[in-house]
Amino acid sequence: MTKLYLAIPCYNEEEVLRDSAQKLSDKFSKMMLEGKITDDSKIVFIDDGSKDKTWSIISDLHKENPVFQGIKLTRNRGHQNALLCGLITLKDKADAVISIDADLQDDINTFDEMVEKYENGCDVVYGVRSKRETDTFFKRFTAEAFYKILNKMGAKVIFNHADFRLMSKRALNAFAEYKETNIFLRGMVPLIGYKSDIVTYERFERLAGESKYPLKKMLALAWEGITSLSIQPIRMITGLGAVVFAASIIMIIYSLISYFMGFAVSGWASILCSIWAIGGLQILAIGVIGEYIGKIYLEVKRRPRFIIEEFLED
Repeated sequence: MTKLYLAIPCYNEEEVLRDSAQKLSDKFSKMMLEGKITDDSKIVFIDDGSKDKTWSIISDLHKENPVFQGIKLTRNRGHQNALLCGLITLKDKADAVISIDADLQDDINTFDEMVEKYENGCDVVYGVRSKRETDTFFKRFTAEAFYKILNKMGAKVIFNHADFRLMSKRALNAFAEYKETNIFLRGMVPLIGYKSDIVTYERFERLAGESKYPLKKMLALAWEGITSLSIQPIRMITGLGAVVFAASIIMIIYSLISYFMGFAVSGWASILCSIWAIGGLQILAIGVIGEYIGKIYLEVKRRPRFIIEEFLED
């Protein structure tokens, strides 16, 4: 049997936490009775500096049922760092760890298939959405564009996979060797290279509360993924610079020909457009390069990616 742990990052989840905990507890009890996981498997909530009653609910759940454990971060570090904290902290305690969001929009009934694939030799099992019928057209379009753009820009991710996955102890130990501060788990996990597989499922509507990934955060996450895993934006600037330089050579030749043929007409429009275009490209280039320099700045500081204030365990 597999000793299974769940790593569940939470930020202001008081509205859904108790309902989610009950569903997870029922699911674990069933899997234990069926002999699929050990009796000492655990459900671990990671409180990412919540401002509501999330931590007090986690503490109560721990007192009520030993299957629940809790990790409290000293402050809000973001979803990716909170999840990373859970994975790194639990890697030596379990045979495998499944990460899932607290709202349980991902289907917990796929746990059985994930564990089965792990026991058949897979170190990583990705939860992949089979369709997006519950999403609005705008949400579906932007989400699918998100994955396509990431792959085009060099951040190789599993299409329609978020952070719902199983990782074995071996995969987690390998993943712990990645020490970077700027993390994008969806793109980093595939870099491990161990045998992997997918399970498909249909995502549910959120029961209560608000999504922690509105469009603004999705765009920020996409940019984080691209700049953390790829230098493609800098290469694009290099290519764009080459195109602009080639265009300028053509314009110089055209201007000289016009001058010697007596067709030169002085005008401010072409000059003004050229100044604005080249100036804009320069500012854009400096901004993208500055983004990478900023990431280097954060990496060389080697600051801790998370600090645990309290760990509720047996």
